[in-house]
Amino acid sequence: MRSLVLILLIFSLTSGRTSSQDGTNWRGPESNGVYSEIGLMNGWSAEGPQVLWYYNRLGGGYSSPVFASDKIYLTGMEGTTGYLYCLSSNGKLLWKKTYGPEWSESYPGSRTSPKIVGGKVYMMSARGGLVCMDAGNGNILWSKDLLKDFGGKNISWGMTENMVVYGDKIICTPGDTRNNIIALNRHDGSLIWSSRGKGENSAYCSPLFIKHNGKALIITHTANNILGLDADNGNLLWSYPHTNQYSVHANTPIYSNGSVYCFSGYGRGGVKLKLSDDGSSITKEWTNRTMDSRFGGAVMVNGFIYGSGDYNREWQCIDWRTGKQVHTSTVVGKGTVIYADGKLFCYSERGELAMMRPLSDRFELLGKARVGMGSGPHWTHPVIHESILYIRHGNTLIAYKIK
Repeated sequence: MRSLVLILLIFSLTSGRTSSQDGTNWRGPESNGVYSEIGLMNGWSAEGPQVLWYYNRLGGGYSSPVFASDKIYLTGMEGTTGYLYCLSSNGKLLWKKTYGPEWSESYPGSRTSPKIVGGKVYMMSARGGLVCMDAGNGNILWSKDLLKDFGGKNISWGMTENMVVYGDKIICTPGDTRNNIIALNRHDGSLIWSSRGKGENSAYCSPLFIKHNGKALIITHTANNILGLDADNGNLLWSYPHTNQYSVHANTPIYSNGSVYCFSGYGRGGVKLKLSDDGSSITKEWTNRTMDSRFGGAVMVNGFIYGSGDYNREWQCIDWRTGKQVHTSTVVGKGTVIYADGKLFCYSERGELAMMRPLSDRFELLGKARVGMGSGPHWTHPVIHESILYIRHGNTLIAYKIK
């Protein structure tokens, strides 16, 4: 009995240590923009929620923060060099380490948020560098060049992909005709599998990993097609043509109840696809051209999709079942969105930070303020962690009290 207790104690300690080294996900626990926090405030004044702290010495960039072991990680560019920043939970810089050249051309700055698993940080630069770093000190453990090592071709505004980690695999999209989508061993960078996909360029899409009836799938979007792949071996299971004039498909797909919704901007809109029971084929359910978010994402809650358009510059409520637009609002400018505790948290391209309650017939505005700190475009996706709302604007990360 004493031995059993000791074994269970050791297991609980080592399990806790492992989980504490795993970071939060891009766009929340399920990568769908929905956060589990409850008991949040029900509005704010024109001054906005209370600022707990801010850090304004980040390099330029658009990546959202991730959290692991009571630390905050995010990226930025100083000069033409990309840096990983590690902050304490109260916004003090602990260290910063370079991961290589970053994007200094059109809309300069870092793009991709770090991915942290088992005490290791995985980073992709807009130049195609994939780097594994030690989460404790930022030392580089291994690196790959997706353009040189796998024949990838860079795209107009730089490679942008929040990568998927599945077991020992890290999955990303070089965009080569042969090595279109690949899985690397996350411990040493060796190739596990390679998929030809449709042989197209990458398209700024952060893939979605799902378990569909027990089957591990990757859903992503390359230049002209939505793809479904077997996450275990990279086999292309199905594709669906979906393009726009710039081949920009920067929204992570949304999965619910056996169907996947993929959408993009420039007037293109989205499509809902029904997966077969084994995930090997799809059937189109509906299309909708009004929800044409360029890169602001959307959320699906209680049977409705919420997000803002691009050419259609409205906040929209779309019926998940039918694809019909239910109602719209222009009370907040178009932008990014996440959801928690029955409320939408919206960060507009005009710099508005807003809270709205989605109702059956309208959006109820609960508060709207302006993000005054920082510089450059207001494009970064908000994050909620332990009931604190984080907004990144260029060189500044702001922590707001929302509970």
